[in-house]
Amino acid sequence: MAEQTVTVFGPALELMKSVKSPEGEMLTKPFLDVCRNVLPVIDKFGSSMALVKSDVGGNISRLDAKYDSDPSANSLLYDIVRAEVAAKTAKGSSSCSNGMLWLTRAMDFLVELFRNLNDHSDWTMSQCATAAYTSTLKKYHGWIASTAFTVAMKLVPERSKFYETLALGNSTADMERFVTEFSPILAENHEFLKSVNLDDLKAS
Repeated sequence: MAEQTVTVFGPALELMKSVKSPEGEMLTKPFLDVCRNVLPVIDKFGSSMALVKSDVGGNISRLDAKYDSDPSANSLLYDIVRAEVAAKTAKGSSSCSNGMLWLTRAMDFLVELFRNLNDHSDWTMSQCATAAYTSTLKKYHGWIASTAFTVAMKLVPERSKFYETLALGNSTADMERFVTEFSPILAENHEFLKSVNLDDLKAS
């Protein structure tokens, strides 16, 4: 039996199995761990994704610090946001609610990029990235961020080089699984954020 290559998506896929409590609630640390394990994937894009990596890493760190300050009180991701909503601090630029919102949006962008790669074999990597940005993050960005991202999306590596660095070879099964399994989790985050009037915040 041939040894199966572990792709860069493997750890995130494994962690996704335990992202919710037995009661079906989103757990803070497992969700952050899934996102943290997407960082090596972002690395494979090289400097073109430096903005995304910095944003994702910063928001994970912010939520990590909150979790670590009191793991039992902050074990449920949505409870952290509910507490900030009650304290009327949720909309602040340095709030954990803001961190969760932008982390979810950045993950939306990446999932959409991977979906485009899976669905459009005739598109260049740049086309896949630009379409993903346009349909996810762009509407929330101001002119400066939008311009920076638009330039960055043109600097992504070629598709074949990207697949090589991901150890995907001819198999994109793990990437497809990641898109399929992570999309509903992100959709659930958006539904919750919408329920507390935080889903439409734009970048300042």
